[in-house]
Amino acid sequence: MGINKTAMDGTLESSDIQITVSKGTDGVQISLESDVKKRFGDDIIATIKEVVKKFGLDNVNIKAVDQGALDCVIRARTITAIQRAMDNSEQPAREAL
Repeated sequence: MGINKTAMDGTLESSDIQITVSKGTDGVQISLESDVKKRFGDDIIATIKEVVKKFGLDNVNIKAVDQGALDCVIRARTITAIQRAMDNSEQPAREAL
C-alpha cells in the first residue's frame, strides 16, 4: 500500500504542526519550516522519519510547518496525514504509535 493522494493534517496555530504528505519518486524527502529548526529540527525530522518507516513507505514527500509542537503532536499529525494520503483513515494505525 502506498500514497494515493496528497493529504494534510494539523494547523498553523501555536503548539501545532501542519504536515502535508504527497507521493514521491526519490526516497523520503522532508521539508521543515520552523522557528526552532536550529535547536530541534533534527529531532522533528527524526520523529517524522520514524513514523514513515513504520508505514513502510519508500517514496514520499513531506512538508512540515512547525509552530512549536511537542513530539506526541508531531507523531499524531504525521500518522493522520499519511493515513489520509493512503486512503486508510478509517482504521487507526496503532502500530505506528
